Amino acid sequence: MDGMPVPARLADPMVPLPFRITRVIREIDGVFTWRLKALDGAPFHYRPGQFNMVTQFGVGEIPVSISGDCREPDTLVHTIRAVGPVTEAMQALRTGAVVGIRGPFGRPWPIDAAIGSDVIFVTSTIGLAPLRPLIHEVLHRRQEFGKVVICYGTRGIDDIMFEADLHAWRARFDTNVHLTVHSAPSGYRGRVGGVAAAIHAARIDGLSTVAFVCRSEALTRQAVNTLGERGVTPDRVWVTLERNMKCGIGLCGHCQFGPSFMCKDGPVYRFDQIEALYSVREF
Repeated sequence: MDGMPVPARLADPMVPLPFRITRVIREIDGVFTWRLKALDGAPFHYRPGQFNMVTQFGVGEIPVSISGDCREPDTLVHTIRAVGPVTEAMQALRTGAVVGIRGPFGRPWPIDAAIGSDVIFVTSTIGLAPLRPLIHEVLHRRQEFGKVVICYGTRGIDDIMFEADLHAWRARFDTNVHLTVHSAPSGYRGRVGGVAAAIHAARIDGLSTVAFVCRSEALTRQAVNTLGERGVTPDRVWVTLERNMKCGIGLCGHCQFGPSFMCKDGPVYRFDQIEALYSVREF
């Protein structure tokens, strides 16, 4: 165990609890963050990597990773991309609106697997949201780990999220942040290129490094390959995946991934345990 509070399951995991939106943050175009509090004032305990089923009453329900700090259980944080009818309706909600929350669900990031090792986080754009709670927790427990490196890539400078966090992490003497963009205007002084170049620039000992990756599935494979070139083997790489999750408790089968159900056995997996499925179409 990692010493964090054990998340309390709802009495009925299929019944959403009401939460009020206390703040709406427009991160980048089409992406917004909600800060929420339970109407009954109860704290919400979870672990990095877990997700909730979020309901806009009368509209629909979607799975969303939790993107806050686990050590602040009085505030629940969700970061959402508006990509369909439900999320577009959610984007229109304002402070004071009430939504439903079921959770937390899923297997968390295995932070204890990295104790004593160098740690590298690899992500792109909104993929930073599911990793953010883990980064916070690693930095809270900084003395338990070796080097800490964050490799974060976006398409352009307008797609950079959580800039305040990135500035704070960069300001730490014990954390290295490699921010890269695919394209930038003339005069931009930061790194331009792909995340692979950032991984190669990272000062890590691959043989004693644990990696945590959150990208699209195609880009996850690229990241795993690049990490392999640095000596980080698939059994030391943890990834988080996405599927059309509905029930959250492994009953409905919508999120079946080979022999597992992603809502219950995932969404976090050790890459060597699922590597074979990456070559199977339609998985």
